[in-house]
Amino acid sequence: MSAPLLSVRDLIVEFPTRRGTLRALDGLSFDIAPGEVLGMVGESGAGKSLTGAAIIGLLEPPGRIAGGEIRLRSERIDTLSPDAMRRIRGKRIGMVFQDPLTSLNPLYTVARQLTETIRTHAPVSEAEARKRAVALLDRVGIPAAARRIDDYPHHFSGGMRQRVVIALALCAEPELVIADEPTTALDVSVQAQIIDLIKEICAERGASVLLITHDMGVIAETADRVAVLYAGRLAEIGPVREVITNAAHPYTRGLMGSIPTLTQETDRLVQIPGAMPRLTAIPQGCAFNPRCREVMDRCRTDRPEALTTGEGRQVACWLHADDAQEAARG
Repeated sequence: MSAPLLSVRDLIVEFPTRRGTLRALDGLSFDIAPGEVLGMVGESGAGKSLTGAAIIGLLEPPGRIAGGEIRLRSERIDTLSPDAMRRIRGKRIGMVFQDPLTSLNPLYTVARQLTETIRTHAPVSEAEARKRAVALLDRVGIPAAARRIDDYPHHFSGGMRQRVVIALALCAEPELVIADEPTTALDVSVQAQIIDLIKEICAERGASVLLITHDMGVIAETADRVAVLYAGRLAEIGPVREVITNAAHPYTRGLMGSIPTLTQETDRLVQIPGAMPRLTAIPQGCAFNPRCREVMDRCRTDRPEALTTGEGRQVACWLHADDAQEAARG
């Protein structure tokens, strides 16, 4: 096994408020290998986007990393100064946000935004930066890139703007690309094109991808592994095919059961009762226990850690304590 490109260990993100400190991420741990696509799924409020923001040092104040560590190729980056983090952001970690309008400056042409980013991270001339920018736009599928590069963001459709954002994220050839709900506001046909584009270009450049989404269909088609988050905690992580076909955590099974299939006839889809708990009311023990159909007494009092149940497979659920012990014995 090669060393992970990104390693997140026991990450805690808190938001101090007048009524106390709210813990939005609570002991989150995962790795991303070089060249790997890791999907991250969960309901709204699970902490997916917050994880991406913490990794690239863009937590909204008063949010703060209160514990744990984040390492990029063994170098700790969560303790870096804002200036040092700014040099990593863009150069070594690229970001694709869900709304391209928030990523692009409406007052600047696409050419200016791309060339400025390229020249910030590479010692090249203005002419060379423009040449690279046109090549990038062409690669991400912008028709007549040499002409369109001088347009402003509002001259592009939503799908084309997202392609520009992908080009912007890839300007400095980063080692890791974080794609946060990159297809949310797009048509279904355009969604598939954007996901294929991210995966294809990152594979060409050997970059790893953290793909944050609520769409399990996207994960199934794109990711190598999937991490399932619930209430700021890791519920399950493992190879995507294994998790989809044989989900271990009751929450993951609920997510899988809520997806319609073409091969199976059913009158009703699976429904997970209740809703994600507010940060002010995270229950004791397993955070999912009030909604779980298989809850035990232990689930209401003891928080389960991520138990290793097989090679590359972990699940935070007391139902699998025996499986973890058996895996540990070999």
